Amino acid sequence: MLCKTPGTTMHAKGHLIRCSDVMNKVERCSTDDAVADVAGRMRTRRVGFLPVCDAHGRVVGTITDRDLTTRVLAERLSPDVPVLAVMSTGPITCRPSDPLEAAEQLMERYFKWRIVCVDARDRPVGVISLSDIADSEHGWRAAKLLREVSSRDVRVF
Repeated sequence: MLCKTPGTTMHAKGHLIRCSDVMNKVERCSTDDAVADVAGRMRTRRVGFLPVCDAHGRVVGTITDRDLTTRVLAERLSPDVPVLAVMSTGPITCRPSDPLEAAEQLMERYFKWRIVCVDARDRPVGVISLSDIADSEHGWRAAKLLREVSSRDVRVF
């Protein structure tokens, strides 16, 4: 059971919730992987997001199912195009030891539904999604974060 104090995310026993408490095991891909292979991996793993790593295993970007739709299918690119050509650069990351609230603030600031947890060498060790935070939060706090992250998707016609 969790309890909240204003501005913090705490376990019921008074311990600060860390990113490592809610992050999920991470699947990753490489910059030179073909987008078709990455799409198949996403389908098999039932995920819509993968960190993209360079030859040294460092996170250099992300790729989502939406990236595949809007940048590959809509542009009629080859399924053999490398992830590097269509990935989103500038990944937003946190550390497993960071307070969960820090990840929430990054998600809110950058309008991200997911954030990659990296080690000291910027290698991915986990992923935190908005739903992971919702599972660990009181409803009002998770709803506030959802509203903030979703606000970039609101379009006025």
